[in-house]
Amino acid sequence: MQYAYPLLAIFIWAGNTVINKLAVGAIFPAEIGFYRWLLAGILFTPFMLKPVIAHWPQIRPNLGKIFILGVLGMAVYQSLAYFAATLTTATNMGIILSLMPLMSLAMAIVSLGQRLTAGALAGAVLSFAGVLVVVSSGSLGALLEHGVNLGDAMMLIATLAYAIYSTLLKKWQLRLPPLVLLYLQVLVAVVVLFPLFVASPKVGPTLQNIPLVLYACLLASMLAPLAWMQAVVRLGPSRTTLFFNLLPLITALIAAVVLNEQLAMYHLVGGVLT
Repeated sequence: MQYAYPLLAIFIWAGNTVINKLAVGAIFPAEIGFYRWLLAGILFTPFMLKPVIAHWPQIRPNLGKIFILGVLGMAVYQSLAYFAATLTTATNMGIILSLMPLMSLAMAIVSLGQRLTAGALAGAVLSFAGVLVVVSSGSLGALLEHGVNLGDAMMLIATLAYAIYSTLLKKWQLRLPPLVLLYLQVLVAVVVLFPLFVASPKVGPTLQNIPLVLYACLLASMLAPLAWMQAVVRLGPSRTTLFFNLLPLITALIAAVVLNEQLAMYHLVGGVLT
C-alpha cells in the first residue's frame, strides 16, 4: 500500500504533462498557469488560515526564502512547461523532466557537500546522453547545426528551476509543516503570475478548457504533492525519488494513447538512458 503513494503522484504528474499539451489551443499558457494556482489557493485557504496564523512566528523571518521557493517551484517551473508544450511533444517533455533528480544531485554535491558516488556519476552520464538523444531527435549532427528546439530548451530551463528549488528546500530546512509551506508557495505563484496573466491574451473559461484547469489544480497541484509527501514519510526521500524514473515511460504511454504521439526509436533510446 505504501508504494501506492509515489505511484499515484507519478501517474498524476505524467498525466499533467499530457494536459499541458492538450491545453495548446484551448487556453493560453499564462491563463492556465494563473487559474491553476488561484483555484488551488482558494480551495486551500479555509483549511490553512489557522495553521498559517499559528506558525506565523516561524514564517515571518523566512518570507524571502518562501518567496524564492514559490517563484522557482510553482511559477517558473510550471509556466515554462505550459509554454514549452506549444513547441515540443509531451514525450520529449517527460524524458527531459526525468533529468530533475540528477540535476538536484549535482547541485547537492556543489552546495550541500554531498559525496559523488561512482553509481551516481554513471547515472548522470547516461541520463545526460539520453536527453541529448531526445533533444537532437537522434541526430547529434543536426543538434550541432540547428541547436536545441525552443520547446525542449524551455523544458530544460523549467527542470533546472525545479532542481534548484529542491536543493534550496533541503539546504534551508524550513521548520514548517509541509502543507503550510505548500500553501504559502501557491500564494506566491498567484501573486507572481498575475501580471503575466493580465498582459496575456485570454480565451476565458470554456467547456473545453475547464477540465484541464481542474486537473492541473485538483490533481497536479493538490493531490499529487500530498501523495508525494506521504511517500517521503513512509518510504524515505531516497526510495521515493527512484519512482521518478518511471515518469518518462508513463508520460510516453499516456501521450501515445491520448495524443496519438508516435514513439520514435530515439525516444526509446533516450528514455532507457535517462
